[in-house]
Amino acid sequence: MDVFDSMRVYVQAVEKGSLSAAATACGISATMAGNHLRTLEKRLGMQLLQRTTRRQHLTAFGEDYYARCKEILRLVAETDAQAQNLQLAPAGKLRISAPVSFGTEALMPALSVYLARYPEVSVDVALCDRVVDLVEEGFEAAIRIGALPDSALIARPLAPYRLMICASPDYLARRGTPATPEDLSQHDCLSFSPAALVHWRLTDTQDDICRVPVSGRLQVNNGQALRVAALHGLGIVLQPAILLQADVQAGRLVQLFANHTLPSRPMSVVYLPDRYRSPKLRSFVDFLVERFS
Repeated sequence: MDVFDSMRVYVQAVEKGSLSAAATACGISATMAGNHLRTLEKRLGMQLLQRTTRRQHLTAFGEDYYARCKEILRLVAETDAQAQNLQLAPAGKLRISAPVSFGTEALMPALSVYLARYPEVSVDVALCDRVVDLVEEGFEAAIRIGALPDSALIARPLAPYRLMICASPDYLARRGTPATPEDLSQHDCLSFSPAALVHWRLTDTQDDICRVPVSGRLQVNNGQALRVAALHGLGIVLQPAILLQADVQAGRLVQLFANHTLPSRPMSVVYLPDRYRSPKLRSFVDFLVERFS
């Protein structure tokens, strides 16, 4: 017999005043209640109750054992409740990957809200612009920008990644402000890589698409570095709005072609299907969808 079940029967017998009342309270037969008591007494080598046909009395040891059983059962119940809460409440370390610009400018400010909401969770963020392998590199989730290939990963869509074209007031004062998208071909355009300096595509209010050939003397493989280059007047930059919009609002950069639509890129959070049962991962994915959709 389970010793904790036997303790529960004994506690009920003491509090209800009889084994038959304890049996009713525990949903078992009177015979089974008696078996539980005899099992405890045999285990302890001590008598717990002195029973007559009319009433029962606690022995001196039985009185002390009753108090100890109450405390033990209370601790067991609290531990069970704590274990259940840990299964339901997000807790533990969460390792995620995110693109550098999005992670720096958008995810970091949002994490202050997430970590305050879930104080038992810690987050290890790796910022990189390459596609990480969740299994091989031990990530539980990754934020990815662009079309996703077919895979075994589960993807939750986030708001598209918007782009913006900007230049510093100093650059525009020296080189002039392009009046039409076609004028960009006469300017120094900053790029993440040489491959990105082929065409910039814009759509006007009439839904007419304009593909402009662009070129430039500076390429940098980091979005934040391109922002700094634009701030210092080195050229016109095409980068995510989250990276440039604060500078536009402060007047450090000027947004160009605000009446045109630039192509946006899909953004998703991806994770392995079997990991979603984890409360910490589920809480993080749901938070991203809430915050960035």
